[in-house]
Amino acid sequence: MSDKSIICQERKNILITGPPGIGKTTLVKKLSEKSPYSHSAGFYTEEIREKGVRRGFALMGLQGEKSILSHVDIKSPYRVGKYGVDVTNFEKFLDTISFLKPETDLLILDEIGKMECFSAKFTKLVVQLLDSRKPVIATIALSGEGFIEAVKRRNDVKLFVMTQSSRNTLASEILRWRELASHI
Repeated sequence: MSDKSIICQERKNILITGPPGIGKTTLVKKLSEKSPYSHSAGFYTEEIREKGVRRGFALMGLQGEKSILSHVDIKSPYRVGKYGVDVTNFEKFLDTISFLKPETDLLILDEIGKMECFSAKFTKLVVQLLDSRKPVIATIALSGEGFIEAVKRRNDVKLFVMTQSSRNTLASEILRWRELASHI
C-alpha cells in the first residue's frame, strides 16, 4: 500500500476553508447532494438579510430544522463584531440534529467558526464526530487560534482551501479525492 493510500484511508474528514463569502456553504450543500451516502445529518448557516443588509446568521438543519445563531439585535455577552451570539439557542438546535443515530452515515457541519465555538457543547460534539467512524464534511474558519487551529491540524482531516480560482473546480476535486479514499 502506498503512502498516499494510507493518507486517504486515515483522512475520512473533509474540511473546507476560505475567506467569507467565497462559497463554502454552497459547496457543502452541493457535496451533500452529490454524496453517495443516504442518511446525512447536520446543518449549514445562511445569512439573515433585511433590506439587503446582513443582520445575522440562521441555522438550517438538513432535515428542515431552523434556528437563529446570531443577530445584531441579540443581547449577549458572546459577540463577533456587531453580532450577538445566542449560545443557548444554538445548543438547543444541536439537540434536534440526528448526528449520533446509527443510520446516519455522513455528517455535515457549516461551520466550525468563532461564533459556534463559543459553545463548549459544540466543540465537544465536533471532536466526538471527527473521532467517530462516520465521515464529516465541514467548513472551518480561515483564521482562528485554539480549537479551530487544533481541528485543522488533526491527522484524520484533509483540508481544502477555497479561493476565487478554485471555487468552480473544488467540488470535483473533493469528490475525486473522496472516491480515491473509498476505493483504497
